[in-house]
Amino acid sequence: MSYRSLPKAELHLHLEGAAPPAFIKGLAREKHIDIDRIFDGNGGYVRGDFDWFLKAYDAACTVLQRPEDFRRLMLAVLEQSAEQGVVYTEFFLSPDFCGGGDLAAWRDYLDAMVDAADEAERRMGITSRGIVTCLRHLGPEAAKPIARCAAETKGRFVTGFGMAGAEMMHRPGDFAWAFDAAREAGLGLTAHAGEWGGPDMVRETVDLLGCERIGHGINAVTDHALCDHLIERGVTLEVCPVSNLVLGAVPDWKSHPIEDLRDRGLRVTVSTDDPPWFGTTMTHEYEMLERHFGWEEERLRVANRVAAEAAFCDETTRAEILKKLEAA
Repeated sequence: MSYRSLPKAELHLHLEGAAPPAFIKGLAREKHIDIDRIFDGNGGYVRGDFDWFLKAYDAACTVLQRPEDFRRLMLAVLEQSAEQGVVYTEFFLSPDFCGGGDLAAWRDYLDAMVDAADEAERRMGITSRGIVTCLRHLGPEAAKPIARCAAETKGRFVTGFGMAGAEMMHRPGDFAWAFDAAREAGLGLTAHAGEWGGPDMVRETVDLLGCERIGHGINAVTDHALCDHLIERGVTLEVCPVSNLVLGAVPDWKSHPIEDLRDRGLRVTVSTDDPPWFGTTMTHEYEMLERHFGWEEERLRVANRVAAEAAFCDETTRAEILKKLEAA
């Protein structure tokens, strides 16, 4: 069965990481920037381990230099998502790539992205929101201006604050100032944890940073007490199965714990992370879950309802998303 037409909600999508390779290659050509090393011979991105991925990702982002570049990027990615049946998506947005964390510059970039998001909603019917995201490997001090960018531009589009990057650098508590500032501004909180780190990393992220969602979180499965804790706290996991396979966080589909997490009663959602880097789409994720775990349409609908319930959006928007998800 093809799940392309099934309405979907996605919570874990990096804007820059979702850039179509042809889009990045075209911008590089326009700007005379040589990043050919990150492209393969088939028009895609070269794949490698997580360290390679971070370096190649940064190289791709060097062509994104102006607000107009991000406006075009937002439109390209939303069109890509809408084609896969996505009716609601949340983007991780990095001020580090948009003016280096300078608030004035960030506002210019954000205005361009919001303009594109509004156009996509009018033309394609896809609703989106932004999660301003600090990069863990840049350190706790670098996260502070990013949190300020998030707090100062919270509104209709910017609704969350998060943390991505190399999980094994620093401890969650090191970033408490940034997450406290975002919480005080009324932003939803999420952070990558438990993809490479153990259950202790997930527990600290929830307890010390107050995150109501966890990006990936798959290694929580090894600690039953932690699973109970996440259930009690109502924490939602943003699971990205194909990403976990491609980057080697799990060795094969048989080893992926998404089914165990769901069976234990955790709130599990499905996302693509950085889809063109991993050769995936939301439709492909669903097809793989059906093939390897027997997830039929109803289980996928449940995952979408969980995503809508956990979305960082106002209640009117949430009701509209749920209506679209249940319409088919």
